[in-house]
Amino acid sequence: MRTLERHRRLQAIWASEPGWKGWTSTVSHTDLGRMFLVTSFFFFAVGGVLAMLIRAQLATPNSAFVGPELYSQFFTMHGTIMMFLFAIPTFEGLAIYLLPKMLGSRDLAYPRLTAYGYWCYAFGGSMLLISMVLGIAPNGGWFMYPPLTGPLYSPGINTDFWLIGITFVEISAMAAAVELTVSILRYRAPGMTLDKMPIFAWYALVTALMILTGFPPLILGSILLEVERAFGLPFFQAELGGDSLLWQHLFWLFGHPEVYIIFLPAAGVISTVLPVMCRTTLLGYGWIVAAAVALAFLSFGLWVHHMFTTGIPHMGLAFFSAASTLVAVPTGVQIFAWIGTMWKGRPDLRLPMLHILGFFATFVMGGLTGVMVAVVPFDWQAHDTAFITAHLHYVLFGGFVFPILAGLYYWLPHFTGRRRFFRLGEVAFVLIFVGFHGTFLAMHWVGLLGQRRRIWTYEASDGWTVINLISSVGGFIMAFGLAMVLIEVVMAFWVGRRSPRNPWGSGSLEWAMPTPPTNYNFASLPQIRARDAVHDDPALPARIARGEGYLATPRDDRRETLTVDAGRATPDYIVVYPGNTRLPMLMSAVTGLFFLSILIKLYWFAPVALAGVAALALRWVWALGHRDDLGSEDVGLGVSLPHAGEVDRAPGWWGSLFLLVANAVLFGSLLFGYAFLFTVAPGWPPPEWFQPSLVELAGGIAGAMVAPMGMRLAIRANRRGGSAMTGLAVAGAGVLVVLVALVALMLRVPPPTGHAYNATLFVMGGYGAAHVIIPLLMLGFLAARVSRGFVSARRRAELPIAGLWVDYMGVVAILILAVAHLPGLAS
Repeated sequence: MRTLERHRRLQAIWASEPGWKGWTSTVSHTDLGRMFLVTSFFFFAVGGVLAMLIRAQLATPNSAFVGPELYSQFFTMHGTIMMFLFAIPTFEGLAIYLLPKMLGSRDLAYPRLTAYGYWCYAFGGSMLLISMVLGIAPNGGWFMYPPLTGPLYSPGINTDFWLIGITFVEISAMAAAVELTVSILRYRAPGMTLDKMPIFAWYALVTALMILTGFPPLILGSILLEVERAFGLPFFQAELGGDSLLWQHLFWLFGHPEVYIIFLPAAGVISTVLPVMCRTTLLGYGWIVAAAVALAFLSFGLWVHHMFTTGIPHMGLAFFSAASTLVAVPTGVQIFAWIGTMWKGRPDLRLPMLHILGFFATFVMGGLTGVMVAVVPFDWQAHDTAFITAHLHYVLFGGFVFPILAGLYYWLPHFTGRRRFFRLGEVAFVLIFVGFHGTFLAMHWVGLLGQRRRIWTYEASDGWTVINLISSVGGFIMAFGLAMVLIEVVMAFWVGRRSPRNPWGSGSLEWAMPTPPTNYNFASLPQIRARDAVHDDPALPARIARGEGYLATPRDDRRETLTVDAGRATPDYIVVYPGNTRLPMLMSAVTGLFFLSILIKLYWFAPVALAGVAALALRWVWALGHRDDLGSEDVGLGVSLPHAGEVDRAPGWWGSLFLLVANAVLFGSLLFGYAFLFTVAPGWPPPEWFQPSLVELAGGIAGAMVAPMGMRLAIRANRRGGSAMTGLAVAGAGVLVVLVALVALMLRVPPPTGHAYNATLFVMGGYGAAHVIIPLLMLGFLAARVSRGFVSARRRAELPIAGLWVDYMGVVAILILAVAHLPGLAS
């Protein structure tokens, strides 16, 4: 097949619908990555406007610009937008766009999941913006501490918008984390072993795993607080056995890793762009990878860093202070590796490099103040002052925005196929750098003078007037600089000059394709021999285009790619992607109806919406698979591979595995909350314990053990060519027994509104019941697939996926039943 003919056929196979309709049905990672980035920068602009309103209010004492209620909404929405609607989605968008191109694949692992995540993000973010337009935006701070945000002190709907909207948005983050993790581990070019991966892929992998383990505590906390507000279950009410500190623990179990979830992708951009700007290779690749992994682990041991003034024991203060100081070590390793890279190279002070230098100056200062607030005596003095606000912005703006702007200008020719024309970026950089430091250096100063954070006004006699005016002027200068960046980027799409394919001389794979990129990324999937593949083989782009790789010949209009073994990077199996569909958008809309029904108190509609989500999910997976054994097919270069439906660990198995990791962290956080209240909260023990039942306990445990055995029976029978229906029936019977035991537990729990102990057991039972219903639906789905001929001894991939969920259900059910029954039996 000739090169041009191959290009036209692949373009037709992988193309999105033309016009605006294509944006609603596309499952292309290139389109969705751009959509994420455009939407996140729109939210960044909204958050920036809110920041300017805050600075306008604080520019002078006794300002009448806005009242306290609006001001509370402004700073709450500013923090919420920047943390949840800008920073994480920007990483998601950049990773979704770049990773398949860097890894030598044609798309991510689950294109429809990417689209579903985007629409959940767009709808959830829109929900929060609508609340602001209606004047009922969240006003309890982006951290939402109870009891301020409880039903007594925040009776309106403002707090509910935050709790429900953020939970809706977090679906997007979890979907992206699963997507990126599986894609990086399995969807790479053959030969690209883990030590040959682009450094950005390592950072993205670590970040995705941190999202999977860091976000569930926040999701749980949001659910518990909303349940308390809506139904009166007293998780955070001290007089009924709850404790408001439980929220702080759950929030900061997410909140401090969140800082590094934001920083690590930006560090990945630095590690990618800096060597190219210095015309050398990255110094200490292995050390940087180790430092990123160490930083991820250490970040989960720092959450009490934010709670030094809450009265925790001195031993805890000492431990978390030491851990907070220790985290500077892996950060320092990365900083010194970057400095060494500049030292051995010849830095070219083009615009991306200017933003990297801005990052160095700003982030190092933020890191130093971070070590300061890790020291307990200083933190007691600076806590809840403007000093902390300034430190946060130095770390997040310096550690994220400057690198992202460097990456934006670096990959702009890739996005657009054009070079900048008007050269506004250099002036914009100066305005951003000067404005930022003018704003937040002054804020450090006024914080040390005693100005509290989150105040809406102050007196002239406080002596803060001049400093606040300097800070506000700096903020507007920075805003002008950011506006110039936006103008230049937009103009680059329309009036920029045509850019060569690899204008920076990079060695990574994303530059081995035409720019802007084709729909299919690579005409053939390359065999990789070195980390900088393009430098190792300058003829690689031409050979890819000529089809001298894997899957060079399109077959039956199928969107094909292949996976590799996670460790050895040898070709593993063929994956055929689904085509364009509006199902993800529709499913996210129905998901939004579920959250909206809770928000407006139409609780009767919530089960209807959940049933709609379940129906659409079943429709989603029913379209997969086939009724004929395909066997192995030639993929080029003398290699034949099976299809994904004919292996034991298909993409769905890997996705389920990592989704269940996040699920397990959520459940672990629930157990942590139970243990925390049990040991620390006032009002314990409860007035009456849950009355244990040996019949329920033994029956539930027996069902939890029988169900996985039934799945293994079904898998073995199917492999031998027999029917899996008997095993599925045994598994279904075990699942039903567990469901009866958990429902009985929920019905016999003392009134959940009477004590936090009762409420916690009730929620545990509900969690367990939900995770019984999911495998039950899966088993029914599998029975239908077996009866319709979609499962055979060769087409066996679906059974192990359901087996994972049944195994998880069994473990969870046993733990819940033990937690509920054993204390009563012991007493």
